[in-house]
Amino acid sequence: MNGPGSAAAGALELLAGRGQSLAVAESLTGGLVAGALTAVPGASRVLRGSITAYATDLKQELLGVDGALLAAHGAVDGEVARQMASGVRRVLGADWGIATTGVAGPDPQDGHPVGTVFVAVRGPEGAGEVRRLALAGDRDRIREDTIRAVLALLLSELAENERAQDTEQHGGNGCLQP
Repeated sequence: MNGPGSAAAGALELLAGRGQSLAVAESLTGGLVAGALTAVPGASRVLRGSITAYATDLKQELLGVDGALLAAHGAVDGEVARQMASGVRRVLGADWGIATTGVAGPDPQDGHPVGTVFVAVRGPEGAGEVRRLALAGDRDRIREDTIRAVLALLLSELAENERAQDTEQHGGNGCLQP
C-alpha cells in the first residue's frame, strides 16, 4: 500500500540527494504531515521544521498570509495555501515549503463543505503548485488523504523541477534541432 510513509521517504530522499531542505505549514492536519516526515529515519537532514497555524490569525502573524485575503475569503482558499507554503519556506529558511488548509469537519467552514482542502508546494525559482481537493469520509480520513495529497504533490513538483533543471543544464530548449 502506498501510504504517507513511502511518499515522505521518497520526498526526503530526493531532497537529501539535492542538498535541499523542506519546511511544513499545516492547518487542518495539525502537525500530521510533519509527523509523517519525522517518522522517516534521517529526516533531520532535510526537514527544517513546521508551523501548525490552526487559527486564522496565526496564518497571517506567523506565515505572512495577506490579512485582506483572509478577511475576504477565509482560511480555506488556494491562494491562502500558496502563501502559507511560501511563508513557511521564508520563515524557516527552507528551499521548499508545503502547506495544508481546509475543512476536516465535522462542520462546514467559511462557506465550504467538509472535505474541501487546498494543498500547496512552493520551491526555488518560483516552482510550485496548488491543488483543490474534494475529499470524502470522516475527519480522520480527510486528514489522512490530505497528508497523502500534499506529499504526492511535493513528489510531483520535485520531479518536474528535476526535469526543468536537466533541460536547462543539457541545452534542451523544447525545439526540434536541425
